[in-house]
Amino acid sequence: MTVTPEWRGRFDEHDDLPIDESVPRRREARALLGSLLSPYKWTVTALAAVVVVENVARLSVPILVQRGIDDGIPPLLGGGSAATLMTIVGVLCAVVVVQASARMFFLRRSGRIGQRVLRELRRRVFRHFGRLDIAFHDRYTSGRVVSRSTNDVEAIQDMLETGFDSLITAVLTLVGTAILLITLDAELGLMCLAAFPILVMLVAWFHRESSRIYREVREISALVIVQFVETMTGIKAVQAYRREPRNQEIFEGIADRYRVINEKTFRLLAIFMPSVKLVGNITTGVVLLYGGFRVLHGEMTIGILAAFLLYLRMFFEPMQEISQFFNTFQSASSALEKLAGVLAEKPGISDPADPVALDAVRGDIEFRGVRFEYVPNRPVLPHLDLVVPAGQTVALVGTTGAGKTTIAKLVTRFYDPVAGSVSLDGVDLRDLRQTDLRRHVVMVTQENFMFGGTVADNIRFGKPDATDAEVRAAAEAVGAHGFISALPEGYGTDVAKRGGRLSAGQRQLVAFARAFLADPAVLILDEATSSLDIPSERMVQRALEMVLAERTAIVIAHRLSTVQIADRVLVLEHGQIVEDGSPEELTARDDGHYAALHRSWVQSLA
Repeated sequence: MTVTPEWRGRFDEHDDLPIDESVPRRREARALLGSLLSPYKWTVTALAAVVVVENVARLSVPILVQRGIDDGIPPLLGGGSAATLMTIVGVLCAVVVVQASARMFFLRRSGRIGQRVLRELRRRVFRHFGRLDIAFHDRYTSGRVVSRSTNDVEAIQDMLETGFDSLITAVLTLVGTAILLITLDAELGLMCLAAFPILVMLVAWFHRESSRIYREVREISALVIVQFVETMTGIKAVQAYRREPRNQEIFEGIADRYRVINEKTFRLLAIFMPSVKLVGNITTGVVLLYGGFRVLHGEMTIGILAAFLLYLRMFFEPMQEISQFFNTFQSASSALEKLAGVLAEKPGISDPADPVALDAVRGDIEFRGVRFEYVPNRPVLPHLDLVVPAGQTVALVGTTGAGKTTIAKLVTRFYDPVAGSVSLDGVDLRDLRQTDLRRHVVMVTQENFMFGGTVADNIRFGKPDATDAEVRAAAEAVGAHGFISALPEGYGTDVAKRGGRLSAGQRQLVAFARAFLADPAVLILDEATSSLDIPSERMVQRALEMVLAERTAIVIAHRLSTVQIADRVLVLEHGQIVEDGSPEELTARDDGHYAALHRSWVQSLA
């Protein structure tokens, strides 16, 4: 299936760095792994020693077999004592016990460290995603967030659980067996090692090819998750607009590319692993033939030949393990690069080095010469001067794109202005800690996101330590107590996914109760009643009067019924204030923008 530009363009612009820019990313990945392992460096060193002990024990087995054959069996054939053979077998049993014990100790300790490292990595990623600004999340899709925190972490888990152990074991086995082969018989040992350059070339080729392919595997794996998550998240829109066939086509295009790249990995393995086995088997055959002739001519004992064959098996086995390690390592290193890239992202909105402390907040808001643009040289707010006194309710009215929501995002400091300043009680928002600002400025949007849990949990969201009595008082204040009490389990009722158990109006009232409980000095309502029917809107209007009392409020609304409760109305066009006055004053201007909107609204009611 052809991969269409529709999804390709969506991910290329903001997706991970191109491969030719991966060197700095690799340094970041190594630094990340080092920082994760640094608290356990002494334990890791001890585990490395345990692996050495385990492998020394394993490498001693063929030597003991050789001694058993050459020194233990001849006395038996001559009618002598079996003491030598029994001693060698006893030592062999002890060696096997040491190997098994070391292996058990390593697996238990390494597993514990690996899980702690993964916990720390998940904690860092989750915390960092939470700290990154809204602009980052606007461009970084939710599917990629899921991929980073699940797929990539699992790839690193595979490496921690099996990868490093396999690599250390393989290296020790290769070096140890090479030394022992030459020690047993230099001539035959050098003959065996003649195959080593071929193995090195095979490993180098596999490493080079798999490095490129596995990075692409991780990238396309993320695209599969992104497309799946976005489609399932927006399933209502997909079905409403009959997009199932098109989304299926897009997903199949990505899935087909994922299949193709995974087939490449199997082709690599299909060449590499049989080639290693072929070299190993040919070498074993040569050793058996040449060693057999030497045994027949009395130049080598049967025990040494048997030990040689056992060591040869050990010598070629690590090549298989190395190939598996490369699979795991390439996948994990690609995942580490992506996670390191996310963790290296700097929040566009950050706390000042020397923040100003706010004690008693009045709620004065001032825009002074503010210019803001989402896209360079395309200002949404070209130059805005605005003062909102403490305790005043201001309604923002205007066409879509006039800059209403942008003003709200600047007051909450989801974005910073390109020029000018936004201040709270005379203090530039950039001079405040974000936690202090969020405590005093709260925004309620039309989405009214409900988190998994009970109604009480969602009301308590802005004040986690609130008592049940405080939660109930907040619900009563906004008029939500009645419908909450009627729910099957009252305040303990689970709201279901995204509040699906509640109506739009009920979700809005819960959001108001949440804001009321948080008790901010400044409250921003962004299209808070735009999705409600008339009965729900009237219910919410009554709650609004309670929520907005004695606090500064900025209300963004298309429905003028919401505007009527405002002390002041600002009409915006192209990011500039074209009208400013009370609802009554602006309605009285026959040729004004607001008056025209008001007449249209009255006619719609009729």
